[in-house]
Amino acid sequence: MNPAALEESLRWPFFDEGHRRFAQALAHWADTTLPRLPRDDVDAACRARVKALGDEGFLEAVVPAEHGGLHPRLDVRTLCLAREILAARDGLADFAFAMQGLGTGSISLFGSTALKSRYLPPVRDGKAIAAFALSEPEAGSDVAALATTAVADGPSHVRINGQKTWISNGGIADHYVVFVRTGEGPGARGLSAFVVDASAPGLEVAERIEVIAPHPLATLRFDDVRVPLANRLGKGGDGFKVAMATLDIFRSTVGAAALGFGRRALQATLERASARKLFGAPLGDLQMTQAAIAESASEIDASALLIYRAAWTKDQGAARITREAAIAKMFATEAAQRVIDRAVQLHGGLGVTKGSAVEELYREIRALRIYEGATEVQKIVIARELLKQGATQSAQAAE
Repeated sequence: MNPAALEESLRWPFFDEGHRRFAQALAHWADTTLPRLPRDDVDAACRARVKALGDEGFLEAVVPAEHGGLHPRLDVRTLCLAREILAARDGLADFAFAMQGLGTGSISLFGSTALKSRYLPPVRDGKAIAAFALSEPEAGSDVAALATTAVADGPSHVRINGQKTWISNGGIADHYVVFVRTGEGPGARGLSAFVVDASAPGLEVAERIEVIAPHPLATLRFDDVRVPLANRLGKGGDGFKVAMATLDIFRSTVGAAALGFGRRALQATLERASARKLFGAPLGDLQMTQAAIAESASEIDASALLIYRAAWTKDQGAARITREAAIAKMFATEAAQRVIDRAVQLHGGLGVTKGSAVEELYREIRALRIYEGATEVQKIVIARELLKQGATQSAQAAE
């Protein structure tokens, strides 16, 4: 990532001096110290990055101040800056940071004091790994279709049965925030969320999932897993609210990771266009190359503005940023895919050579257009929010 691009964006009015200091410190550390263990052993590589981020204090960004965090509540701008900076340098480091946040975000927002005290400090210090277990084989974007169940087992426990899949950090996490059907009502109204320790009897990794950009993913099986009722987040039936409030914060950060990937791809494109000679002149002298660079630069700036608008709006106290976060996530991930694809094209054969920077980016970006709500789902979310707003305005005008 071009340091000048970071400095330029940090001058935007979205940020204060605390954000600038955090971003500059993280960028310097990522450029000089970040451990880049190969992904031959992706579990060990991920653990090493979590430990390093914790040792340097950067995971303080994923917990509130009452438990040793940077801000009184989760600061979305800080989370986005971290993901943008890390993604521009190392996709697995971004993944490690992101999952520490997503896997504890629901606890920060809805957990009891006891749950926060137990689970947040080890994650902040990089001594425990967190995970968020929402998706199932037949329920991903349609959260209301969840089939995993939790039934009462005496006055103080529940037993969980079912399966979760596509779970990031599956198999290496120390705890999972698990969403289950508890039956307080039909559909989304009958869901609850529990924190489940990975060591709980009956919880096992059914399958490790290999994907095009190596990350620790797994399918989990719950077979009569006994969990204290005290591990519930919020009240019974609050599961959908817990999930949506958590994604409301972290969905913008997915766009920020895409932004980081896109910035790195643009930098690689600029270097390639200057160094590569074609027909006796630099590749960058061709108008087609210049058009590709201009389009990529414009899409990156537009992505950044949408991401940090959403993050700033949430940090200013907005109860929900459903529309803003969905727009940011949708636009930034789709734009980054185009930026990276142009970079691959301009690199020619090198662009599809395994291990080249742009080839790695091409594999990294693809999943971001799917997880935490696929692009198609974001379009539905955006349209519904606008239609709801339009209906409310029409009703008010009729009164």
